[in-house]
Amino acid sequence: MIIGVCTFELNIPSSLSLKDKRQIIKSVIQRLRNEFNVAVSEIDHLDSRQSAVIAAVTVSNDRNYAHGLLTRVVGWIETTRLDCELVDYTIEFVV
Repeated sequence: MIIGVCTFELNIPSSLSLKDKRQIIKSVIQRLRNEFNVAVSEIDHLDSRQSAVIAAVTVSNDRNYAHGLLTRVVGWIETTRLDCELVDYTIEFVV
C-alpha cells in the first residue's frame, strides 16, 4: 500500500479578509474532492488572510498511479484556479 501526500502552498491575493480566504479554500477543497477523489484539508496558515497550505492524500497499490494523480491535482490548481497562485508544492510517499 502506497500513501501519496501532496502539500501545496497557495497565495490568494484577492482575499481581503479571512472570510474571503475561507470561501475560496472551501471551494478548492470541495472541487478537488469531487474531481480527483482525494482527501483534502487545509493544514497551515489558518489565520493568514492571503496564504494557505493544503494537503491532498491518496492511497494506491501503485506508486506511479499515485504520483500521476497528485501531479494532475497540482496541474488542475495551476490552470483552473485563477483566484489562487501556486507558490510551492511537494509530493511525498509513505510505504
